[in-house]
Amino acid sequence: MIQDKVLTSFNGSNVLITGGTGLIGRQVVKLLCDSGANVRVVSLDQVNVDGRAEHVLGDLTEFSLCRELTKDMDFVFHMAGIKGSVEVTKSKPASFFVPLLMFNANVLEACRLNKVQKVVYTSSIGAYSSAEVFREGENQEGPPMDMFPGWAKRMAELQVKAYQEQYGLSNFAVVRPCNVYGPGDNFDPENAMVIPTLMYRIFNKENPVVVWGDGSAVRDFAYSRDVAEGVILALYYGTQGGFVNLGSGTGVTIKELVETLHGFLGFNYELDASKPSGFPKRVMDISLARELIHYNPTTSLLEGLKETWEWFIQNQDEYLKKKNYFKE
Repeated sequence: MIQDKVLTSFNGSNVLITGGTGLIGRQVVKLLCDSGANVRVVSLDQVNVDGRAEHVLGDLTEFSLCRELTKDMDFVFHMAGIKGSVEVTKSKPASFFVPLLMFNANVLEACRLNKVQKVVYTSSIGAYSSAEVFREGENQEGPPMDMFPGWAKRMAELQVKAYQEQYGLSNFAVVRPCNVYGPGDNFDPENAMVIPTLMYRIFNKENPVVVWGDGSAVRDFAYSRDVAEGVILALYYGTQGGFVNLGSGTGVTIKELVETLHGFLGFNYELDASKPSGFPKRVMDISLARELIHYNPTTSLLEGLKETWEWFIQNQDEYLKKKNYFKE
C-alpha cells in the first residue's frame, strides 16, 4: 500500500497524465483525484475514466500540443504507450516504433522546457535484453527482447540520461513495469496479451480453451493498481538517475494462471504441449524498488483476476473506443 503522506502531497497540485485512459494510467488518475490533485488526462481514446479529471483528446506526436499541455504543470506522469501482442509487435513494428519515439521525445522535451517540477516516465520490461530474472544494472548490453518497442523505450530512457548529463536535471524518474493486467486492459482479440485473451475466450465459451505449451513457462504478472502506486512513488521519491523495476515480486506458471482463472470461472481447458511455450522464465527482481521508493505490491493473483473479470464483463466493448495503432 502507498503511504498517506505521499498521496496527500499531491493535494491542490496540477498534474498531467499522458495515457491516463490506459491500464495503469486510469489507476493513477483515480489515486490522484482521490488525493485532491487537479488532474488533466490526455489520450486518443474516446474514454472518460474519472469525472473529476479534465480529459483532453490529443495527439502527442504534435510537439506544440505537448508544450501547451505541460505548461503550468507541477507533475507529469508520462504513461502513454501502445500495447499489443507479441505477434502484432513482430508483424507491424513501425506501428509501435514511430509513434512511441515521437510522443516520448515530445512529452519529455516539453516537460524540460516548461520546467515541470517532477516527471516520471513509464518504460517497460521489454527494454531489457532477454534473461530469466531482470535486475536493474543487468541485461543492458544486448538488444532489447521486444525489439522495436524496446528500442523506443530505451531511447526515452537515454533522453532522460542526456538531460541529467547536460543540464544536471534530477527531476526525471523512470520505471520499468513487467506484464501488467487489470481493469482497462486491452481486450481486443486481435492483439491482446495473455490474460485478457484468456478472459475473452472464456467469456465467449470456447470449449475447451486451448492453451499453447505445457504450462511450465513462468511470468511476472503485476496488478495495475499496485503498479500505479509504484509509479506515483517513483515520482515522489525519485529513482536516483536510473530506473526501478515494478513487478509483482512473484513468478507464476501459465498453468497456475489458468488454474487460478478456472478456480472461479469453471471453464474447460487443455494444454497443447505441441505448441511453443515461449521463453521458460521471465520475472522481475523488485528489491531495489522496495528499498528506494518503498514499493510494496499487495494484490494477490486471485484478487486481481477477479477484479479484472468483473470489470471486463461490464465493459466488453471499451476497446472499440480506444485508439488502434494497428489498423491500416
